[in-house]
Amino acid sequence: MNAIETTGLTKTLGGRRVVDEVALAVPTGSVYGFLGPNGAGKTTAMRLLLGLMRRDAGEVRLLGHAMPGDARAALAQIGAFIETPGLYDHLSGRTNLDLTRRLRDLPASEVDRVLEIVDLTDAARRRAGTYSLGMKQRLALARALLGNPRLLLLDEPTNGLDPDGIIAMRDLIRDLPQATGCTVFVSSHLLSEVEQMATHMGMMRDGRLVLQGEVRALIGTAQTVRIALDDAHRGAGVLTAAGLDATIAGEALVLAGDPDAMRTATAAALRHLIDAGIAVFSAVPETRSLEGLYRDTVALGEA
Repeated sequence: MNAIETTGLTKTLGGRRVVDEVALAVPTGSVYGFLGPNGAGKTTAMRLLLGLMRRDAGEVRLLGHAMPGDARAALAQIGAFIETPGLYDHLSGRTNLDLTRRLRDLPASEVDRVLEIVDLTDAARRRAGTYSLGMKQRLALARALLGNPRLLLLDEPTNGLDPDGIIAMRDLIRDLPQATGCTVFVSSHLLSEVEQMATHMGMMRDGRLVLQGEVRALIGTAQTVRIALDDAHRGAGVLTAAGLDATIAGEALVLAGDPDAMRTATAAALRHLIDAGIAVFSAVPETRSLEGLYRDTVALGEA
């Protein structure tokens, strides 16, 4: 069962479809990166999922519950923060959490549990107003974790953080499914962060979901090695005669294949080229990234 499923999810604002027939499929136990530039419709889509905004068309199922009909059953198992998390700066981090804990009639032990998960136990008695932005984001995450939800929806949790804060939040989110058993749906416009923390992803552009699937499968596992040499055409002939497949790319040759096989293939290619008297200047391995996938997707959409 998927933790989140939508079909034809649509919302029009100001005469423009900001969410356009989006069909999400978020596997249970995954960290799903909801990726796209600012204005792509990510936050609006998340608000539609939670029922914070009325959708114009489409269906939503969260943890197997149809929304909004089974909203009470679904939302009892969901934690979220959308856009800027609101905190009481004049109260301690612990008191901020305790207020929510009391409203939800949860045991007092829940506060200590979530503080430990987000590594704020030592700062729990300090006023939230003295926290760094990264600490505030972790406190907001702790609040979303109260009650041990099965599904977390996090809107741009690394937005505005410094490098240390980004790394801490990324590592925390990546480990949450194993640590708590939840599914994490996290929006971001940072390609590198989604690549490092997400197992699955969906890419939004102009309100439409243009790509979706397992991150590794979408990026691909193939590795390329770019060999710079003094005569690419002659070098290609040498490698073809040796049974190695190489593509000419400007003044270089490009080998591609499974990462485990590429070391042997590259060593063989360099040996054949040097034995043929061809000057080799460099051999640089390149692995396709999520940025490359994004560029290819944008180019395809504009073609």
